[in-house]
Amino acid sequence: MTGIEPAPRPGDNAGMTKQGRAANFGRMSALIGAAMLCAVSAELPAQQLPPQPQPPVFAYQPTMQDVDPGVDHGNSGANLPEEYQRQLVLYRSLQPPGTIIIDTQERHLYLIQDETHALRYGIGVGRDGFTWQGLLQITRKAEWPDWHPPPEMIERQPYLPRFMAGGPGNPLGARAMYLGNTVYRIHGTNAPETIGQAVSSGCFRLVNDDVTDLYSRVQVGTKVIVRQD
Repeated sequence: MTGIEPAPRPGDNAGMTKQGRAANFGRMSALIGAAMLCAVSAELPAQQLPPQPQPPVFAYQPTMQDVDPGVDHGNSGANLPEEYQRQLVLYRSLQPPGTIIIDTQERHLYLIQDETHALRYGIGVGRDGFTWQGLLQITRKAEWPDWHPPPEMIERQPYLPRFMAGGPGNPLGARAMYLGNTVYRIHGTNAPETIGQAVSSGCFRLVNDDVTDLYSRVQVGTKVIVRQD
């Protein structure tokens, strides 16, 4: 041994040199890529967030805006179109006199008088989604009834009062006739202009003069037929 290190032979560190160059190239590429990404990001406008879902619109819209509880627009239907004013009409039916037939599509309530005649009243009916059909009986009658909106109505319209004493401005009007054990009624209204419209949650409304007339003509146990077509 002479203590003198031999000169490296060509190729001794060739592999290490290639690896080092590759690593350096990789680091440079990463730095250049990051710089380009920052430059591009700085030039692009901020992305808009996708539109957020909106609260659902009330699913079943009435054909006109109803009148708020407590507001009284009168008792008469004198300003209604003639077809919605109380009148005796030709009407063929096999139902016995005293039967009530409600035609939701026509917005009419018929009180059968005989085989060929009926008293016809204009009515307001349930808005789309709240119409129904069936055979029930009047199970209770009330004059100037108090109003207790059912829980289902409160859930849909939480701004409604939980109770309103009977009297002018009460949405049930001057009289109410309760149908079976349901929440539905034939009743008056504080808004005569809604006769002929679809505004309710399934009840049938008449102007107060008409519901008072009907109330005097029917008894508990009266058959009520509700038709949609």
